[in-house]
Amino acid sequence: MDGVRLRRGLTTFSFLAPALIGIAVFFGYPLISAVYFSFTKFDLLSVPQWVGLSNYRQMADDPFLLQAVRNTLWMVMVFVPVRIIFTIGLAMLLAQLKRGAGFFRTILYLPSLVPSVAATIAFVYLLKPGTGPVNHLLEKIGINGPLWFNSPAWAKPSLVLLGLWACGDLMIIFLAAVLGVPESLYEAASLDGANAWHKFRSITLPSIRPVILFAAVTGVIYTLQYFDQAAVAGSIASGQATVGAGISQSFGYPEGSTFTYPLWLYTSGFRYNALGYANALAIALFVVALAVTVILLRRAKAFSGEES
Repeated sequence: MDGVRLRRGLTTFSFLAPALIGIAVFFGYPLISAVYFSFTKFDLLSVPQWVGLSNYRQMADDPFLLQAVRNTLWMVMVFVPVRIIFTIGLAMLLAQLKRGAGFFRTILYLPSLVPSVAATIAFVYLLKPGTGPVNHLLEKIGINGPLWFNSPAWAKPSLVLLGLWACGDLMIIFLAAVLGVPESLYEAASLDGANAWHKFRSITLPSIRPVILFAAVTGVIYTLQYFDQAAVAGSIASGQATVGAGISQSFGYPEGSTFTYPLWLYTSGFRYNALGYANALAIALFVVALAVTVILLRRAKAFSGEES
């Protein structure tokens, strides 16, 4: 029996070995390297010098980091729940359609296939003050459109709208979850006199809770790494085709309102050539994302245990 188990174990390992080697090479080694370099001071032209916790202590006195953390937390606290609520609403509407459901699913899903950079470029020009078609339509109905990406107050909400426009993939996942709820539960609730809201609150939401947890975890991780859209939107809205020389001119434009954590990480490493500090920022971001994921999963597990 031991020989059979050994052969089975070796067979299983032989199938897993390529994936494990790939993970070690493409994820394990870069992570270990980033941890090491986070304790050093170096650039691309010099040998790393060990500085201990100096990079991490520098983070406590970094005003740009504080601004980036504030903007990133705003995106997490606003974008993630709004995205979940919006996609659940779309899924519920599509689930009620009897005719044309496939057409509307396709139309709503297509924006998620557009690359993020291309989608951001198109969105910035759609919302461009003065010449953008969105503000032009608003003027037709007597509404003075905002400055969108050119306004410190509207820049982050504009990024939220951009994210909602391209949330078709999550909408499809929620739609599958909603359609997977047994119809017998709704029929039993109807016999008890439950209205649509009671059915949604007591049947639909509990049934799709695992998908909501998935959307929350992936949404938080995605938002903590929010880079492409903020960088491209700031660059174009400021009137520059490429990244400019200052934060107020490009990254975080206007007035640092879209200056997210990954933007400061990139700026530290590739504009100021402080690669050791940039690695410290990356490790801190990794630890925060991991901690948030663990907390969400544990809270969900505890909640499920209380219900059972």
